[in-house]
Amino acid sequence: MRRRSFLKAAGAGGVSALLAGCAGTGGDEATTEASGDATETTTTTQGTTTGGESPTLTVGTYGSFVDAPSSSPGPWLKEAFESEFDATLEWQTPDSGVNYYIERALRGVESGADLYVGLDAQMLVRIDENLDDALFSPAEGLSRLGDVNEQLNFDPQGRAVPYDTGYISLVYDETYGDGDGDFVAPETFDGLLESEYAGALLAQNPTSSATGQAFLLHTIDAKGEDGYLDYWASLKENDVRVLGNWEDSYNAYSNGEAPMVVSYSTDQVYAAESGEDMARHQIRFLNDEGYANPEGMAPFADASNPDLAAEFMDFVLRPEVQAEIAVRNVQFPATTTAELPEEFAQYAQEPPEAVTFSYDRLQNNLSDWTDAWAREFASK
Repeated sequence: MRRRSFLKAAGAGGVSALLAGCAGTGGDEATTEASGDATETTTTTQGTTTGGESPTLTVGTYGSFVDAPSSSPGPWLKEAFESEFDATLEWQTPDSGVNYYIERALRGVESGADLYVGLDAQMLVRIDENLDDALFSPAEGLSRLGDVNEQLNFDPQGRAVPYDTGYISLVYDETYGDGDGDFVAPETFDGLLESEYAGALLAQNPTSSATGQAFLLHTIDAKGEDGYLDYWASLKENDVRVLGNWEDSYNAYSNGEAPMVVSYSTDQVYAAESGEDMARHQIRFLNDEGYANPEGMAPFADASNPDLAAEFMDFVLRPEVQAEIAVRNVQFPATTTAELPEEFAQYAQEPPEAVTFSYDRLQNNLSDWTDAWAREFASK
C-alpha cells in the first residue's frame, strides 16, 4: 500500500525528488544530492584487483566516500581489504546515492550490489515508508558487533551497523567583521534570534540535505513538535539563509558571506590539516548539545555474496580500520575500541551532550515534519 500511494504521488521520475533526504550523510553529501537520472552508476575500482575465480564484493556508497581528493576512505579500504581477503572490492557511487537502489526496487530490478555504506536513521525511515519489500537484510554473523557504541545503534531491525558518527554544530568565524576577533556565536538556539545575529547564519534545506535535516531535527528536540515551526519562522525573520546543501552553504561561509554555518564539530581537523586560520573555524554547540548522525552499513537483501559482505563489515569494525576511516572521513569512530591519533583527537570536538532521534521516533513523523517545514518556510 505504501509503495502504491508513493508511486501515485510521485511517479517513477519523481522518486529522487521526494527522497532527496536519503541522498547522503555528513559533510560530503553534496556529491550525492538526489538526481533525476538514477539509471547509471559510477564504479570505482582503484587498486589492484584479484583475478581468476575470486569473488567480487560490490559496495554502494556516496561519492565522496570514494572520490574526495586525497582523503577518502574508499581507496584505502579497497587496498587493505583486498590485501587480506581473496576477493575484489568494487565501489558503486550512483549520482543519487541510496535513491538509485530504491528506484531499482520500485521497478522490480535487483540491487546489483552486496552492501551499502552511508545509511542513517532518516534514510531507513524513508526507505521503509516507500518500499513494500525489504531493501536490506539484518546483519548477521559479525564477531565485532559488540564493539559498537550502543548509543549509536539506530536500526531496531539490526540491518544497519554504525561505522562512524558526526555531530552537527555551528562553525563560526570570530574574525568576521572588523577583523579584531570580536564575533562570538550565540550559546543557545534562542540566542540565534537576537538582532545582532540578523543574517549571520547559513543553513541547509532539510528536504534536500542530510546536514540540514539533522539541524531541523535538533530544533524539534529543542523546541518541541508544537514549537519548531514558530522557531523557524523567527529564524526567517532574522534573515537566516537556507541553501540547498552543505557544499553550497559551506562555500558561502568560506567566501565570507556570513560568519556562521551549520556544519560538523570535526571542522577544525580539516582546517588544521589544511593550514587554515583556526580563528575562522570555531565550534559552537547550541544549548551545549550536538545532533549525532551516525552512518551505517547494511547488506542488501538480494546480495550475491552475503558471507563476504559480513566479512567486510567485520573488517570495517576493527579498531585500526575504525581509526583510519575516522581520520579520512573526518568523523568519529562508531566503536569503543578505536584509538584516534593525538592530532585528530586534539581538534575533533564532541558535544557535552549528544542528541539524536531513534528510528521509532522518526517513523511516521519524519515526512510530516519536513513537509510542514517546506510548506511554512521554503514556500514563502
